[in-house]
Amino acid sequence: MNEAVEERAVAAYLGLAIGDALGATVEFMTPREIRAEYGVHDTIRGGGWLKLKSGEVTDDTTMALALGQSILEQGRVEALAVARAFDGWMRAKPVDIGNTVRRGILRFRQTGEACTPPNEHDAGNGACMRTLPVALATVHSDRNAVRAAALAQAHVTHNHPLSDAATVCVIEMVQAFLVGRSRAEVMHEQVYPLIEQYPPFRFRGGKPRENPSGYVVDTLQTVFQCFFDTDSFADCVVETVNRGGDADTTGAIAGMLAGACFGLEAIPAPWVRALNPAVREACERQARALIRLGDRSVTKHGPP
Repeated sequence: MNEAVEERAVAAYLGLAIGDALGATVEFMTPREIRAEYGVHDTIRGGGWLKLKSGEVTDDTTMALALGQSILEQGRVEALAVARAFDGWMRAKPVDIGNTVRRGILRFRQTGEACTPPNEHDAGNGACMRTLPVALATVHSDRNAVRAAALAQAHVTHNHPLSDAATVCVIEMVQAFLVGRSRAEVMHEQVYPLIEQYPPFRFRGGKPRENPSGYVVDTLQTVFQCFFDTDSFADCVVETVNRGGDADTTGAIAGMLAGACFGLEAIPAPWVRALNPAVREACERQARALIRLGDRSVTKHGPP
């Protein structure tokens, strides 16, 4: 086991939860409203429209944990097991749930099918936000296997080319950072090919994306701008969530990327301590277990 890779995996999972918890406070607020209320929002304090306690997280983190538990139980990414895990997650009455996620899980309950049909309305960010466990469990798999695993979990609720492309890209970015690739290398090897194939994801040449919606293109444009234009974990996550809009999800994705890139020591200790202890421990435990699963190179993947 490469200890550096494992520590980056932990940093990515804690980064996901921290970005989620920080962003939840200002979800659906505009940047102007955030400035009027907080100046710069950089404290995990709870509240927001969900009225969370300080350190609590939303569906971004809890769906990832449900997915990760399914992978660990199966030893692989298996679509039916993932669907069952998401169904159990929804039955436990999560604090928040997206419309597309809800629709996909309800369809699974009705049909027993773990792959929703293609849908022009499925280009939301719900499959991308929760996909970190796949990145960790398939870190040493070939690209075809990674893509198959990514789409197996994604298509339980989301089946759209833009959602698919974003989810695969984020997984490959995390994996590249885990093994020590630089941001410049990841820009050229993962991000530019995404934009070349799907130009809507272009994030340079315009105004900074503010108040992003749950549309996956809005999400990644915001995340890419903030991630590539800042130089630390804290600056990246703070810049992201202060853009407002779907801030828990943009914060979660930015946090997982920044954690994988900058590492555990770069995450401010007060933010780690501020997380709900049960969430923090679950993220750390899953990160280590999933990366070890991937390190053993025994992960097999269900069909996309």
